Amino acid sequence: MRELRLRPGIVIVMLSWSTWIGIPLLAPEAAPVAIVGALLGGLGVMVWWAFFSGAVPLERWGAPLLLLAVSLATVPLLDVSISSSMMGLMFPVYTAPVLSLVFVAWAVATRRLADGLRRVSLVAALVLASGFWTLLRTDGMTGDSGHDLAWRWTETAEARLLATTIDERLSPLPTATKVADDADWPGFRGRNRDGIVHGTRIATDWDTSPPVELWRRSVGPGVGSFSVRGPQIFTQEQRGEQETVSSYLLATGEPVWRHADPVRFWDSHAGAGPRATPTVAGDRLYTLGGTGLLTALDAQTGRRLWVRDVATEHDVASSGWGFAGSPLVVDQVVIVAAIGTLAAYDTETGAPRWAAPDGGDSYSSPHFVTLDDVPQVLLLTADGVTSVAPADGEVLWTHGWAVSSRVVQPALTASGDILVGAAGFSGLRSVSATRATGKQGGWTTEVRWTTTGLKPYFNDFVAHEGHAYGFDGSILASVDLKTGERAWKRGRYGHGQLLLLADQDLLLVLSEQGDLALVDATPTGFTERARAPAIAGKTWNHPVLVGDILLVRNTEEMAAFRLSGR
Repeated sequence: MRELRLRPGIVIVMLSWSTWIGIPLLAPEAAPVAIVGALLGGLGVMVWWAFFSGAVPLERWGAPLLLLAVSLATVPLLDVSISSSMMGLMFPVYTAPVLSLVFVAWAVATRRLADGLRRVSLVAALVLASGFWTLLRTDGMTGDSGHDLAWRWTETAEARLLATTIDERLSPLPTATKVADDADWPGFRGRNRDGIVHGTRIATDWDTSPPVELWRRSVGPGVGSFSVRGPQIFTQEQRGEQETVSSYLLATGEPVWRHADPVRFWDSHAGAGPRATPTVAGDRLYTLGGTGLLTALDAQTGRRLWVRDVATEHDVASSGWGFAGSPLVVDQVVIVAAIGTLAAYDTETGAPRWAAPDGGDSYSSPHFVTLDDVPQVLLLTADGVTSVAPADGEVLWTHGWAVSSRVVQPALTASGDILVGAAGFSGLRSVSATRATGKQGGWTTEVRWTTTGLKPYFNDFVAHEGHAYGFDGSILASVDLKTGERAWKRGRYGHGQLLLLADQDLLLVLSEQGDLALVDATPTGFTERARAPAIAGKTWNHPVLVGDILLVRNTEEMAAFRLSGR
């Protein structure tokens, strides 16, 4: 019996697993390195076995071919959530470390067995190791590119919700209810889409004054947030084959009305459901669904007033993650991001008003600012930043900074500069846009600085008192707005979201796993003042604070808490 040289294979597997598991734990922002390590480890094992293991020729060449054949045969048997998702495309990444470990363990355990028994046991081991993946499904990805895996046959949270709400009773608003024209929280990230709350102060000692739960209820999947108008809150969710806009009572969480469209959106990243947040303007609610349906509803009753198919009208299709931009209402137009194309519609009739040129892939939302006394709407896209006049869509200026796509919102600093985030490792950039004097004066842009001290991925950031605060990967960080230099980086909350309580220099953080935390928004260093659980499971949705009531949700549940005043 030929003696095998097993030590190199053992070392390669150990290194591969250390890279695959260790790097995401120690440095989550370097997760792509772990993917490369997993693939190289699998390749290294095969190279070792074929050329340096000392196995007989039949095994040296037959085993890698067998491994490849078993992997290819497994793909058609995978659950549709895996085979049609990003995980399906990356199936070799997930199987390479496992199959490599199984293969090396087989070589070590069977090295003294008869050839026939060894070869039969290899077939059995590879079939079991690869076939295991056919028992799983994915409910979406985590922020660090992991997957929420579950047994294929277990009931989803959405299915449980549908089963328990078959005879759901609605609680319409009393006919005498009077609601102010101005919404308390008009839509995505608040009144200015900047995640900043003014006029509210809360207790920071949660040991003696913790958040008090007012209500909690299951909700259909979706990664949007809430808008609030008087006694009503609004959100979007998926319920089976119906994409739904729902209104609930702020005080109790009881459902008021639902509007449903017979469409369903799903992707491998966030799972099922719409991506955007409803926008309240006057007595109307405007929503953009995951497939591109722009709908105007009566806010009190949910009656549909008009609908437009933005995807069809502008001949655009999502590259995979759906229509995620929340509608923006400016004067008499509602403006949406049809992926990288800004499009405006009449708020009353839904008639098309204008469309701006396509700027490439984008999941950001239209953003209203005033620069040099000129109102304008910004959209971050794969090409950079585009600014247009809200009245007619005329392009005022552009700033090129090409990346794969854009997700987060821009931010306006106190000095009038614009903060632009980029996906991946590009970081954050400060840009000034100025208008030349004279009637024919055009606009020019200038880069103040670019930093990798804060690299927003899909987690929005805030600007406050000369510093920006947000997530650098999955860790909180702060950078100086004059120089871009990092002030501090600390505090692991996964890929969560946050609000700024400006009156208290305080960040209210909602972690990726649904915990709440209070962190000082000061450049002197990281200080966590309080922490408490809120909701369970992956949470990418933005929190909302109206008065002393905090609203949180994810793809499975939503809850309201009262925060004690200070």
